[in-house]
Amino acid sequence: MNEQWPTAITEIEPDSVRVRGYDIAELMGRVSFGQAVYLILRGELPDEPTGKLMEAIIVSSIDHGATPPSAMAARTLASTGASLSAAVGAGLMSINDHHGGAITKCAVQLGQISDRASADHSSLEEATKSQLADWKSAGVRMSGFGHRIHKNDPRTARLFELAREAGAFGDHCQTAAAVEAVFAASGKSLPINVDGAIGAVLADLGFEPAVMNGMFMIARTPGLVAHVREEQVRMKPMRKVMPGQHKYDGPEARRLPS
Repeated sequence: MNEQWPTAITEIEPDSVRVRGYDIAELMGRVSFGQAVYLILRGELPDEPTGKLMEAIIVSSIDHGATPPSAMAARTLASTGASLSAAVGAGLMSINDHHGGAITKCAVQLGQISDRASADHSSLEEATKSQLADWKSAGVRMSGFGHRIHKNDPRTARLFELAREAGAFGDHCQTAAAVEAVFAASGKSLPINVDGAIGAVLADLGFEPAVMNGMFMIARTPGLVAHVREEQVRMKPMRKVMPGQHKYDGPEARRLPS
C-alpha cells in the first residue's frame, strides 16, 4: 500500500468539499472572493475589512493594458491558434522576477529596512537613508517605487486607505511611506507604485513573500483571458503583435452609479 502524503488545504469526500475545514457550499454566497483567497492561502477566514482589502488588491492588478509582457505573450500565442488555456498559461509564465516580481522584492526590502531600524535603535527615516545608501553603493535597486507610465500610481493611495480601514497599515506600509519621503527629500521623486503597495500591505497582513507573486497571478488571470479572447475574435491569425502599436477603442470614461 502506498504511503499517504499530507495536505491541509481541501478535504474531499463523497458529497462533501471542505476548504480549510469550511463547507464550500456554506462559503458560497457568504464570503467574498478576496476572503476566499485569503482563506485558502492563510488557512483562516479574514474579517470583512481585510476581505475588502484583498478584493481591492485583486482588482488593482486585473489588467494594465496590452503592453505588459504577460499580455503580449498571451496575445502572441493566441495569434498562432493556440487554445485559451495555452495562451493564458503563456501569459502567466511571463510573470516572473521582472514582471510582477517587484511585489515580493519590495516586501522583503521594506522588512530589511524596518529590521535595521530595530537593530540599530534608530528612527525609520535614519534606517531608510542608511539602507538606501548601502544598496546604492552595491548597485541594488529599491523595488516598488517609480513607474514607467505613472508619476503617481492612482491605485496606491486607495490601497493604503483600505489598509488603514482594515487595521493593516503596519510596519511595512509605514516603511514604504518613509522610503517615499526620503526619495522626495533627496530631490528624486519616486512614489510607491501599486506593486510596492501590494507588497507592503500583504506583508503587514502576514503573507510570506514567496506567495506574493501568486497574488499577482490570481489578479491578472481575468485580464489575460480577456486579451486572449479579444485576440481570437478581433484580430487576424499569425499577425505581428507589436508593443505600443495598439489603439484603445472601448467605452469612454464612466463612473460607478452612486
